[in-house]
Amino acid sequence: MATVTRENIGLLNDKITVKVSQEDYLPNFDKAVKQLSKTANIPGFRKGMVPVGMVKKMHGQAIFADEILKTVEKELTGYLQSEKLEIFAQPLPLDSDSKNFDQYQPADYNFGFEVGLKPAFSVTPLEAGKTTLTRYKIKATPEMINEEVERLQMKGGKMSEPETITSEENVLNVEFEESDAQGNVIEGGIKKDNSLLLKYFSSPIQAQLQGKKNGDTIVFQLATSFEGDKLGWILKDLGFDEHDKEAAQKYFKLTVTKVGLIEKRELNEEFFKEIYPADSITTEEAFREKLQSEIEKYWDSESRNHLHNELFEVLVHETPIELPKDFLKRWLQTGGEKPKTAEEADKEYPGFDHQLRWTLISDKLIRENQLDVSFDELKESAKQKVMGYFGGAAATDGADWLDSYLERLLQDEKFVDQTYREMVTQKLFDWAENKVNVKQEEITAEEFAKLPNKHHHHEH
Repeated sequence: MATVTRENIGLLNDKITVKVSQEDYLPNFDKAVKQLSKTANIPGFRKGMVPVGMVKKMHGQAIFADEILKTVEKELTGYLQSEKLEIFAQPLPLDSDSKNFDQYQPADYNFGFEVGLKPAFSVTPLEAGKTTLTRYKIKATPEMINEEVERLQMKGGKMSEPETITSEENVLNVEFEESDAQGNVIEGGIKKDNSLLLKYFSSPIQAQLQGKKNGDTIVFQLATSFEGDKLGWILKDLGFDEHDKEAAQKYFKLTVTKVGLIEKRELNEEFFKEIYPADSITTEEAFREKLQSEIEKYWDSESRNHLHNELFEVLVHETPIELPKDFLKRWLQTGGEKPKTAEEADKEYPGFDHQLRWTLISDKLIRENQLDVSFDELKESAKQKVMGYFGGAAATDGADWLDSYLERLLQDEKFVDQTYREMVTQKLFDWAENKVNVKQEEITAEEFAKLPNKHHHHEH
């Protein structure tokens, strides 16, 4: 009879030994050999008439080893199930020396495996009164709304092509060519097309460009022609580092290839309808109110993401979980697609540890609080996603194509898996959010952008 024994060899780290004797594997070995003798194609023998001895000679060793390993695996799996052992990953085989299996001398064999055990823990940060987080409220300022109005007016505007440059709102298509201070183009230098508003240049250059038309050229030095972040932006566009002081001293010859002017859209009902077809907006005031609520909706969702990130960090870093570190590092060396060195495993471990803690915590919370997502919920969410994606068209054209499109989507395992993970993670955070104290704080968008944000994407 096969026997399985277990001993503790470290923190949450056990050794399991499976001992198999002849009667555990020999009957299966004989059966497999007989089976093969019926089906083997061996030149000089009729099918089904190959002598067993011949089969043993040719394939016996491989079948023998295979049957022993199958028996061991069955015993090990049975043991893990009956003992209800919660282990990480898979058991690691301990004996690296290959055993000398000999089909003509069957014997008893011992196989050792190392397992890492999952710890019992409680999610302490969610206990009453333990954790306080901040929910930031960002109001849309008049400047934000003005900027958005202007952006939409420009985006929907019509482009005309005046003869000459007259306004700081002119859009210029230009070609940059690296040159010397006199404008002699450097052979093999940088050459790049760009499109930018006249007002992006510094005042002296704007003055120099006034009245210029297609084909006109000027020579300038980067550092004196662009100010602040505009300089960094241009340097990057030309292939330099944005802080490259030396590159900023270079001269370029600029050729105007096209002058354009965007006529801003008028703020009238036709324009409002274009931006928000579903709402009947008739006044500028109502348009601005709608923009304000859209901007605030955007910031609310950013703020919620921020809160959830903070919550994620607290859960991962403040839930006391002991892990069998050494075992997990050994597992990292052998468990992946290709073997890693001990150094590589060490380097990878912190990220792996973080992810593992999150998996343990989220699995536990989802299981204990029945936060699962049903297939119907998933289907409904996918439908909303698709309708959001296709806009009004999805609702009006009769839903036949929508249904068949959804059917196809829901057969795509990757899509279903990803949607499920997103939804279950969302459910988990919405639930956990109610277990901590949340205080409100109003701040500006600039302040919000400066908040430390350790962004981890939490996947379930």
